Amino acid sequence: MSPPSELGGNAVGLGQGKLSEADERNMAMLAHLLGGLASFLGPLVIWLMKREESPFVNDQGREALNFQITVAIGMAVLGIVSLIPFVGCVAVIAFFALAVTNLVFAIMAGLDASKGVAYRYPYALRLVS
Repeated sequence: MSPPSELGGNAVGLGQGKLSEADERNMAMLAHLLGGLASFLGPLVIWLMKREESPFVNDQGREALNFQITVAIGMAVLGIVSLIPFVGCVAVIAFFALAVTNLVFAIMAGLDASKGVAYRYPYALRLVS
């Protein structure tokens, strides 16, 4: 397998932690995939458990957590907007579109993390630093 630099991405601290590189990639992938399935709780648990053991998992867990918080804010806003007559129909459709987009981005991020490439979500608020 090619090193991350040849894949077009960058590996933030891959191989510099206490975990093996395979474990780092797997934990980072798990943070992203759990985000797609369990909202911000999945990445939060992985990030809190492994952030001290690996710079790569720290970076990717924080990235997944920030994106899932952004999605949760969007879902909450759409939930409130859906209560408005006439506009609510569009908000319900946007709610499902956001859920599908979240899942797609989480899968893409998980695949990149499994290769050791640091993934950056588009349109994510950087709330957790």
